[in-house]
Amino acid sequence: MSGDHGLGGFGGPGAPAPGGPGSTGSGPGSRLSHSRRAHRTNRRVFGAFCGLLVALLALSLLSWTTVSDGGSTADTASGQADGAGDDKPGQNLVDDTPSGQLGLPGRTLPDRPSGHTALVSNPLYDTGRLSPLPCPVPELDVDDPGSMEQFLHLVADCLDDAWKTQFDRAGIPFAPPDRVFWSEPGVSPCRAYPSPAGAFYCRASGAVYIGTSDVVEKWNGSQDSVVYASLLAHEYGHHVQGESGLLEYYHEQRQLEEDDAGRNTWTRRSELQANCLAGAFLGSVRVSYPLTDGDLSALLDDASATADRSDSTEEERTHGSSDNSVWWTRAGWDEQSPGACNTWDVDDEDLVA
Repeated sequence: MSGDHGLGGFGGPGAPAPGGPGSTGSGPGSRLSHSRRAHRTNRRVFGAFCGLLVALLALSLLSWTTVSDGGSTADTASGQADGAGDDKPGQNLVDDTPSGQLGLPGRTLPDRPSGHTALVSNPLYDTGRLSPLPCPVPELDVDDPGSMEQFLHLVADCLDDAWKTQFDRAGIPFAPPDRVFWSEPGVSPCRAYPSPAGAFYCRASGAVYIGTSDVVEKWNGSQDSVVYASLLAHEYGHHVQGESGLLEYYHEQRQLEEDDAGRNTWTRRSELQANCLAGAFLGSVRVSYPLTDGDLSALLDDASATADRSDSTEEERTHGSSDNSVWWTRAGWDEQSPGACNTWDVDDEDLVA
């Protein structure tokens, strides 16, 4: 507005009226004086005009920044309100950002397997048995959130070691997931928590989220530590899928399906693979943990209990049948190798139903 006033200053308040008070006549001296006044006025106008341009530029930059920041926040909030990100595995940001891209702008991704090869012929499948360091686990008090948090961190340390070694063998870059073991409500890029599942993996943040009390409540206060170790190892399995390059292709292909039933055929294979990867890890540490035959029974019972209900419709079936959930968990436990967990290339399609 000040620029407009400056440009309209000719003849405005404070400008001498021709022939009126303050007029100096029409001689050479008067013309020189008038010329000087006009020059000073032009300088003021030019200065005001430059000031206006600077102000407009600053306002434009401020507006652009505000819109950019506001858009990001709105996207995240929309994803939470609409339930976007509940779509396991590796729940995504709004618009189903491919999980393999982490959903983080400006982030440079290392080279990883991609496309159909990442799914069915991933180098990780050829790395043999897991060979983690010893993983002795202290006694767990499920009624103490602090004890649960300590337990989860210890098992996560073992998972970091085991899978880092495996990725090194495959020649694939690997970064361990972040950990959010919550006791208070919060928000991830994928969803708010607590969540009905009690645990989830978010590829957008590259983090595993578990409620230290929520999972105990969801598992009816189970005293079997292997149940909680399996839950963590399963969610960690989705991170393994993401780091191997598999999840990006998974999401791309899953989006091409026309209905929930078609999309669920992809989801079931991913969940069953995560079961198998969890079983492979637990089988590899069964001596040092230690895990007994009773723990194996508890593990397989849990795999059955968390599978799809037998009366579920195709639109509801996302985790596989009870028999298949148990079969893939046991296959991982017995073989202790990611090569046993290729749910994407099987001769018997009934195994991924």
